[in-house]
Amino acid sequence: MTNEEIFRYIDHTLLKAVSSWTEIETLCTEAITFRTASVCVPPSYVKPIHNVFREKINICTVIGFPLGYNTGAVKLREAELALAEGAGELDMVINIGNVKNGAFDKVESEIAALKKVAGNKILKVIVETCYLTQEEKIRMCKVVTNAGADFIKTSTGFGTAGALIEDVLLFKENIGSGVKIKAAGGVKTREDLEKFITAGCERIGTSSAVALLTGGKAGGY
Repeated sequence: MTNEEIFRYIDHTLLKAVSSWTEIETLCTEAITFRTASVCVPPSYVKPIHNVFREKINICTVIGFPLGYNTGAVKLREAELALAEGAGELDMVINIGNVKNGAFDKVESEIAALKKVAGNKILKVIVETCYLTQEEKIRMCKVVTNAGADFIKTSTGFGTAGALIEDVLLFKENIGSGVKIKAAGGVKTREDLEKFITAGCERIGTSSAVALLTGGKAGGY
């Protein structure tokens, strides 16, 4: 694959708590230069980015990040504000406690409610695979599909492990035809990027793509 082709799959990401505006501005400039799918940034930076870059950039932000245990009402309000301030895509974290309690109906309802708020904007659902059993991963494929989300996403990048090819392949076997796959966390080489795309990912969340594809130093998620 060419660099240009790979960049189309990238959510150019910076979600560290210590991220400065200077770093965020650099991220956005790189995203525009290399035409990445989006920038994925903390909610507090959505409005400043939109004010500066306007329609030059597709802004993705995170909801209930990184632990997912915010109440549904908080996630809904966070999503509403993010969209109003210029976000074009939302990456939400599920309530993993509800999964562990077997309350999949609650998880599905929360996702569906957020998709209703998102409307025609893209909603990606982070299931945090490192904390789930094989059976729970399969069940979440069905939940995400039934709730009408656009993507199932492997990881926050802040858990005990990131994306694994075997999880992407498992998703591919169990999601509905309208659901796409995003891998995130631990994608650190060009080989990784091509491997995940070949496996079926439509998006990859990483802070390292520009460095990896232009000969710089790879960063952290």
